[in-house]
Amino acid sequence: MFYRNIRNRRGERERDELTAQFRECILAVSTLLEAGYSVENAFLECAQDMALMYGGDALICRELKIVRRGLHINVSLEELLADLGERSGCEEMIQFAEVFSIAKRSGGNLAEIIKSSAELIGRRADLQREIDTLLSGKTMEMNIMKGMPFVILLYIGFTNRGYFDMLYEGIQGRLIMTGCLAAYMGACVLGRLVIRRMRREWIY
Repeated sequence: MFYRNIRNRRGERERDELTAQFRECILAVSTLLEAGYSVENAFLECAQDMALMYGGDALICRELKIVRRGLHINVSLEELLADLGERSGCEEMIQFAEVFSIAKRSGGNLAEIIKSSAELIGRRADLQREIDTLLSGKTMEMNIMKGMPFVILLYIGFTNRGYFDMLYEGIQGRLIMTGCLAAYMGACVLGRLVIRRMRREWIY
């Protein structure tokens, strides 16, 4: 469970990082569209800008390589962006792919639509950073409370050796401590879910 929690946190950080990079990507695409590029060529050309800005191994550069390969085998850009949104799990990228698909079919001003989408993603990212700042105190309190039971157990265990022997040797004691561990793990999961729900509700 601890490993899965670490993996989920890493996934969240990567999604946030990819969302920020994607915003810069579509801003570059919007600029290229205003310069006269087609939307497909704009996505191909902006890969160089993203490599200079974030490095060739950045998440957005990897995704743009997939877009490039797809375009070379005649997969539509709408399908590639929809696939990117689904694989990334980023709500902003999924919404952008839907708006882009509708705008391209209806013949809308893609440059303006892409620019407004980038601004919306930027505002949402700023709001998310503010929310993270507001929740950082609660998160720190939760982490301290998560560590306190172990600190108490270690302190009593070192200062009063044998004090907990009956809780770890007999069947009844082991059942009690197993129940305590289950309650502790449930509280940790519940605390994480509460913070995540607060974060999502404030953003959306």
